[in-house]
Amino acid sequence: MNIETWLECINCSKTYDLRDLRYTCNCGGQLNVKRNLQTIDKDELLSIWESRWRAKKGPDSSGVWRYKELILDLPPEQIITKYEGNTRLYEAGKAGEYAGIKNLLLKHEGENPTASFKDRGMTCGITAAKLLGAKTVACASTGNTSASMAAYAAKAGFKSIIFIPAGKIAYGKLAQALAYGGLTLQIEGNFDDAMKLVQEVSEKLNIYLLNSINPFRIEGQKAIGFEILQQLDWEVPDWFIIPGGNLGNNTALSKGLKELYELGIINKIPRIAVIQAAGANPLYKMWKNKTQYEPVMNPETIATAIKIGNPISWKKSLNGLEWSNGVVEDVTEQEIMDAKAMVDAAGIGAEPASCCVVAGAKKLVESGVIDKDCSAVGILTGNILKDPDAAVNYHLNKLADYGVTGKFRNVPISINADLKSVEEAIKSTAQSAN
Repeated sequence: MNIETWLECINCSKTYDLRDLRYTCNCGGQLNVKRNLQTIDKDELLSIWESRWRAKKGPDSSGVWRYKELILDLPPEQIITKYEGNTRLYEAGKAGEYAGIKNLLLKHEGENPTASFKDRGMTCGITAAKLLGAKTVACASTGNTSASMAAYAAKAGFKSIIFIPAGKIAYGKLAQALAYGGLTLQIEGNFDDAMKLVQEVSEKLNIYLLNSINPFRIEGQKAIGFEILQQLDWEVPDWFIIPGGNLGNNTALSKGLKELYELGIINKIPRIAVIQAAGANPLYKMWKNKTQYEPVMNPETIATAIKIGNPISWKKSLNGLEWSNGVVEDVTEQEIMDAKAMVDAAGIGAEPASCCVVAGAKKLVESGVIDKDCSAVGILTGNILKDPDAAVNYHLNKLADYGVTGKFRNVPISINADLKSVEEAIKSTAQSAN
């Protein structure tokens, strides 16, 4: 399909050529990738997407590039992919019972190549970097973005430069950035300081920026929603529930859903719930208090992936929430880790930020916003091994610094190496379970 596509400012609607190397408009507004949807035959498009579902190799087997007509329509040889996506949609089990939603499904984006949803946006961002002639890429990160960018830059043969807050990144994520060859710069300050610096560096040193201010990153992340709906045979759930950090993910979700709705591929607008950690909740404060947007100056949360006080995509996110009649909620450290214990106990497992989904769903059910009989899909953004210390310390009851007690902890038992000790341990745990 030959679809007219361009960049457009979300503030003043000024348009730019798709190949213009820019992240913002001359007026300072952020840019969206826009396309002429009126030229698309929805039945033809769905037929193409269904045929690619069976692909075994090449970009068509990617859970992003399968949908390239609404992502970035390029020939296969121009695409940088690690065959991302194709993640599973699980019945929530114990996590759904805990949240109080009978029909809760969990989309596990931690099953991507670098174990987070960032790979969907990064394959598109790195491909755009190649298209625009870049050789060096950069990002600020709390961990997942850096891991993904370093891996995809290595695949493309690019140099990657990573700005992270010193001492404020989980080792499971830092290990990936180092292993994949990224030049990792630990700066004094938090993520928002790193974000400010990387934007300045990218502009002055002509380095391609791959944070979610990059409009192509958002395009790739839209594929999460596309893939969920294809897995559901295009039956639209009542709710999507998603963690909120830099807010690119829910921005992408709502943008993709809106495109599908305008094309007539879906005939219902699902509601979106964005869940923030209470220690890093600027969007929630704005939403709840109906005030002007103000950053949280010193964000703190055990959910390191969303420990962001000044999210770059807050305005785009707000537009998507208004379109979907969405809501914003926040959750405490205790609520996050208790919900994580339930997600993990269901045999699914996810990093703390992901588990805000279940914690937030529980609060929204209890407040009557979400009906327990609704259909809902929660998006888990990262793998449990991204932050193994959080899981271990919860079960060892060593999270007092966060005000968290291991309410649902599963404590390891030390025993002698003999049969009798094993039998006694099994018996004692069975009794305590009853």
